Amino acid sequence: MQDFMYEITSGNWATELTFKSVLIVLGSSLAIGLIISLVYLFTHKAEGYSQAFCVSLILLAPIVGMVIHVIGNNVATAFSLAGAFALVRFRSAPGDPKDIAFVFLSVTMGLTCGLGYWIYAFVAVCVLSVIIVLLHLTNFAGRDKKRFELKITVPETLNYAGAFDETLKKYTNRFEMKRVKSVDFGALFEITFDITMKNTDEVRKMLDDLRIINGNLKIMLSTETTNRSFHFQ
Repeated sequence: MQDFMYEITSGNWATELTFKSVLIVLGSSLAIGLIISLVYLFTHKAEGYSQAFCVSLILLAPIVGMVIHVIGNNVATAFSLAGAFALVRFRSAPGDPKDIAFVFLSVTMGLTCGLGYWIYAFVAVCVLSVIIVLLHLTNFAGRDKKRFELKITVPETLNYAGAFDETLKKYTNRFEMKRVKSVDFGALFEITFDITMKNTDEVRKMLDDLRIINGNLKIMLSTETTNRSFHFQ
């Protein structure tokens, strides 16, 4: 019994491809993938999440684990699998950096299980899960909820320099013009401000006042953290 436990915990069983080793890799990596997915669900309740992404987090760990376990020390197999995976092309746009971190976590834990060190993988995922939850609950490095990006479209005939200052002083604690660009072949200008609202309940009043100045053209107020925006056109 002691020899068996030593074999399981030390990773020696992973040197050969057996039915027992496959079950251990699949079982441990699936459990770890499920933990990672549950942590992701907990930390993304407010901002929303994709069901497909959560399922992918569960499946990535056992897939990577089995790939590593099958390769083992066989160099020929490693080159064969590398050639097969080289045929796969992913053309999805980069997502949230946190999502990418969860993907790497699932892949790393699957790799660890595939090498036979599933106990270390469980310890690592538990420690990292606690850290992730603490960072989420404390809103570490979180953006001020009253801070927004304001984009105002103005006609080319309007002298936009200082045109919105009085209105922004009324509703914001701070505002700064970040950039100006021409749109619609120069017929319009888009002005971008970085603002901090005094009271988020007055967003609609501020936008109504700004629409009077810009001739009821498009205005967009958005936050970088949630990608939520208010459009008026």
